[in-house]
Amino acid sequence: MGAGKTTIGRRLAAALGVPFTDADEQIEEAAGLSIADIFSTLGEAEFRAGERRVIARLLDGAPRVLATGGGAFMNQETRALIRDKAVSIWLKADIDVLMKRVARRDTRPLLRAADPRAVMEKLIADRHPVYAEADLVVDSAEGPHETAVAAALEALAAWAEGREP
Repeated sequence: MGAGKTTIGRRLAAALGVPFTDADEQIEEAAGLSIADIFSTLGEAEFRAGERRVIARLLDGAPRVLATGGGAFMNQETRALIRDKAVSIWLKADIDVLMKRVARRDTRPLLRAADPRAVMEKLIADRHPVYAEADLVVDSAEGPHETAVAAALEALAAWAEGREP
């Protein structure tokens, strides 16, 4: 959360000349509910199952930049789908940058807690080792989004040429 998946993803897609798709928007459309409502009425397990189905469908379609929610890559089946059919990019940012970004909106169910920073610290501790399995890692630090987009383009070019990004 807060790494810039949507903002950077849109700009990356434009630079690559492919469509951008936000998996969360597709999940909401398929369920007819907001992410927050899915979490509160159906629970996280049902959300993750729907997320996996939507991502599988999207990966079977035309090439695109697909932004997945922060927990999607944590699911082993979803991660395997992504590994088999796509190039994964981890937009990595430190906790101060993430907290600054997520404070702008109150639409993140996992952060609706007494201590959102503690929740984010736990998410980082749990998720970063799994996110490290991504094909590419791009720094999404403070600064213009174009910097992260340029880094993603450079990493993708290196990956396509079979060299270290």
